[in-house]
Amino acid sequence: MPTSFLEIVELPDGRIALRRAEDEEALVVLDFSADAKAFLQGQHVEVAKAMLNVGVQMAGRLAEGDFEQDESPRVLH
Repeated sequence: MPTSFLEIVELPDGRIALRRAEDEEALVVLDFSADAKAFLQGQHVEVAKAMLNVGVQMAGRLAEGDFEQDESPRVLH
C-alpha cells in the first residue's frame, strides 16, 4: 500500500471507517451493534480508534517482515 495519510471518520450511518485522507473509499469499516455502543457508554469511537491504531501498527510490522509466522492453529477470540 502506498504511503499516505490515513484518517478515521464516523460515517453518517454511525460506522467508523479508516480511509486515505484523499479518498472517500474506506479501507476498513467497524460497525458496533447497539448493545456494544450501550456497553461502551458512548465511547465506541475511542475503542475504534484504538483497534484501528493497533491494526495499522501490525500491518506495518507485517510489511517490514518484522513478524514471526506461527504455524500452529490459531484461535480467534
